Amino acid sequence: MRARTWTRQTVVLAAVATLGAGLLAGCADDGKDEENSSSGGGGGKTTISVGLFGTMGFKEAGLYDEYEKLNPKIKIEQNVVERNENYYPALLNHLTTNSGLLDVQAVEVANIAEVTATQADKLEDMSKAPGVDKSKWLPWKWQQATTKDGKTIGLGTDVGPMAICYRTDLFKQAGLPTDPSEVGKLWAGDWAKLVDVGERYKSKAPKGTFFMDSPGGLINAILSSEKEKFYDSSGEVIYKTNPAVQAAFNLTAEAAEKGLVQSQTQFQPSWNSTIANNKFAAIACPPWMLGTIKGNAKPEAAGKWAVAVAPKGGNWGGTFLTVPKSGKNVKEAQKFVTWLTAPEQQAKLFKVQASFPSAPSAYTMPEVTDATNEMTGDQKIGPIFAEAAKAAPVQVIGPKDQIIMQGLSDNGVILVTKGKSAKDAWESAIKTIDNKLDQ
Repeated sequence: MRARTWTRQTVVLAAVATLGAGLLAGCADDGKDEENSSSGGGGGKTTISVGLFGTMGFKEAGLYDEYEKLNPKIKIEQNVVERNENYYPALLNHLTTNSGLLDVQAVEVANIAEVTATQADKLEDMSKAPGVDKSKWLPWKWQQATTKDGKTIGLGTDVGPMAICYRTDLFKQAGLPTDPSEVGKLWAGDWAKLVDVGERYKSKAPKGTFFMDSPGGLINAILSSEKEKFYDSSGEVIYKTNPAVQAAFNLTAEAAEKGLVQSQTQFQPSWNSTIANNKFAAIACPPWMLGTIKGNAKPEAAGKWAVAVAPKGGNWGGTFLTVPKSGKNVKEAQKFVTWLTAPEQQAKLFKVQASFPSAPSAYTMPEVTDATNEMTGDQKIGPIFAEAAKAAPVQVIGPKDQIIMQGLSDNGVILVTKGKSAKDAWESAIKTIDNKLDQ
C-alpha cells in the first residue's frame, strides 16, 4: 500500500498549508487515538507520538500493545494520514521549519533520499542510538537512509522484494506451467524472457484477458533491479541518458505494442476492477501487493494465485522511521523505534501485514519461513521474498525518483497502449518530467 505513492504526485502548496497543522494533530486512524491526544499522556505516562501514512500495520500486529506492556509508563499515540502524497509535503514543511514534528515520523523510500540530503540536521543519528546494530539490516536498506558523512537518519521497517504473482488457473488455460519453480525458470535472469512468456500466454489466452496488469507495473519492476536508474552516485539526473532506463522503456513499449499489458494505470478504480474481474494473469509483486490483490479480488479468487521468482532481484517499496530532534520525547522515541524495527518485531509485522522485513535474521524465523497468504493458498511465500531481498541491488535513490517514475509510466509507456509510437511516448514522458523537475 505504501509503495503506491509514485503513481500519483499531488504536491501543491495548498496541500502543504492545509496539512501543516494536520501533521501535528494527525489524522487518527480511529477514535481511540483521538481520546489520548495530549502529548504528555495521562496518569503520569509519557506519550510517544508517531506520524505515519497508510496502513503500516504496527497497531494491527499488536506491537504497540506489546511495547506498552513491556514499558508501563509509555503510551503510544498513532497519527495517520491516509496517503503519502498528502503526508509527505506536510512532513517536509515541518522539517524545513523544524516545528510541529511528532516524536517519530515515517518516511517512504521514494522520499528518503531527499530527506537524507536536505533535512538530516533536523533528525537524530539513529546509528548512535543504544542497541542499534547496522549489521541487522540489509546493507542496501541501511545505506538508503545514510548521509555521505555516515549519519543514519532512519531505521528501516519493511522492504518490497520483487517477485511475480500470477493466476494459476489462467496460466493453465493458456498452456503454461503452474508450479512456481517451473514458472520462475521460464524467465530466469532476463526481463525480456518475461515478455516472451507473455507472447506464449497471448497465443492461447482466455478470452478478454491480458498477460500483465499494466505498463507502469512492468517498467517499474524492470527498473527496480538496476543499480542506477534516474540518478548517478554523484546526484546527477541521468534518466534520459541511462541505457538501462531506455532499455526498460523500450521493452515495456514492446509489450504494450504486442497487447501483452492492459491499458491501465495502477491503483486507479478501473485498475482495481480488473483484479476483481480476472482480467490479467500476472503482476510485478512485492509482498504488499498481495494485500492489494486481496483487497480488490472476489472471494473465489483466494488460493488461485501463486508467487514465482522475478527475472532479477529488485525492490519496490519500504519505509523508515525517523526521530526528529525537536520531538518532545527524543530518548524514549529512539528506544521505541529501535525496538519496533528489531528483527523479531519485523517478523511479527510480516505475519499480519505482509510487510517484508528489512532485517535478514528475520528470514529464518517461523513467521517468515512458514508464511502463507490467503490468495496463494498453502504455498510458503516467505523464502521467495527472502531470496529476492538478498538479491536486490544497492540502488541509487534520487530526491525526485517519484516524479520521474510517474512520468515514464503515466505520461510515457501507457500511451503506447493507446496507439502512440514508443518514440512519441518517450518524448512525451521526458517533456512532462523535465517540466516538473524545473518547477
